[in-house]
Amino acid sequence: MFRRLPIIPTIVVAVAVAAMIGLGLWQLLIRAPEKDALLAEYGRAQGLPPIKFPTMPLEDTQLPLFRHATGNCLRIVGQRVQAGENRAGEPGYVHIVDCSTGAEGPGMSAEIGWSKDPYARVNWAGGLISGIIAPDRMMRMRLVAASAPPGLEPSAPPSLATIPNNHRSYALQWFAFALIAMVIYGLAVRQRLNAQ
Repeated sequence: MFRRLPIIPTIVVAVAVAAMIGLGLWQLLIRAPEKDALLAEYGRAQGLPPIKFPTMPLEDTQLPLFRHATGNCLRIVGQRVQAGENRAGEPGYVHIVDCSTGAEGPGMSAEIGWSKDPYARVNWAGGLISGIIAPDRMMRMRLVAASAPPGLEPSAPPSLATIPNNHRSYALQWFAFALIAMVIYGLAVRQRLNAQ
């Protein structure tokens, strides 16, 4: 029977199945433990004493995410909005300001509040901000303020529950893809052999 198996398709399927199993093992044995360790580190950070918001460049592995912090926005140099929630879980827009913190350093980003209106007027020119450091797509981290200026409501604080931890599910998907590929190939080979 093995002599009658098509060589090229068998090799292609075997390589694809091996790759899918390898990806599943990578998700299960490497990525999932890494994410568990990262979430545990973030959980510990929430209980640490507050820090001054870092104004010096940091490596990604050094970001003090989920730490309580205070920063000083000397001057607003940019503003943006993005989808977000208030503390009651209502959808809307969070208002983020990019600030100058002095002559040197990268400055800071701060999420100063939430509103239903993306064009809400914000009556705030800068100053001290206290809150929790959260991940930020543009600046890598931002300070989510604990209170909001007039015209805005406080944003929902960053939560570990919002960080996806689905690497074990990804592993199961890769294993399922490998099994499906083997079943389909087995059915195709059987049909070919029966037709001969």
